[in-house]
Amino acid sequence: MGRAFEYRRAAKEKRWGKMSTLFPRLGKAITLAAKEGGTDPEMNAKLRLAIQAAKAENMPKDNIENAIKRADHQDMANFVEAFYEGKAPYGVLVYIECATDNTNRTVSNLKAYFSRSGGQIVPSGQLEYMFDRKAVFEFNKIEGMDRDSLELELIDAGLEELEETEEGGFVAYSDYTTFGDMQKALEGLKADVQKASLKRFPKNPVELTDEQMAEIDKLMEKVENDDDVQQVFTNIA
Repeated sequence: MGRAFEYRRAAKEKRWGKMSTLFPRLGKAITLAAKEGGTDPEMNAKLRLAIQAAKAENMPKDNIENAIKRADHQDMANFVEAFYEGKAPYGVLVYIECATDNTNRTVSNLKAYFSRSGGQIVPSGQLEYMFDRKAVFEFNKIEGMDRDSLELELIDAGLEELEETEEGGFVAYSDYTTFGDMQKALEGLKADVQKASLKRFPKNPVELTDEQMAEIDKLMEKVENDDDVQQVFTNIA
């Protein structure tokens, strides 16, 4: 569990590091969350997550507020969250989370990327069970609390695993359905949460050679650079 099997985080952050790409993606997540569950973060756990993710990337407050306001705009009527699953060469499974106002465009683009790379988009539901979806919280050490006492405080909120980081902080994992409970528990402990996210971890990760990985890299870059794509997860170890 310690290593997020989200597709090569370092490579992803490098490609998404530019504000011109990153902020629009974060803004879409905020708008979609507000559209689905309301504009009050206190009553909308998904919106709190999206806002927290944006703040972690230093997205300006005005951008966050504008993204929330866009949820009520008429042009957002067809804006939805969409999930797609694909099979790439060498046994690589791909789960793609999107935010789009045109699912026909989105799926057409994804099918083209996979087809050109020797893979395919498969019907929804074929691969989802191959991943465990988890809520992941990264936070600094809480003054006066050691690991054992922290675990006891969080177990009722759904804690499944607690790891210490090299920097002296912690990473807490729980089932995705307990995101709101875990967030409230950490808030009650006045934890300094650096990042909060929902991630998918493969049940059976695969190892690739450098040559195979280089080939998969080309496909992943095309997928991740698509404007409708929010997050990409694979079963690559």
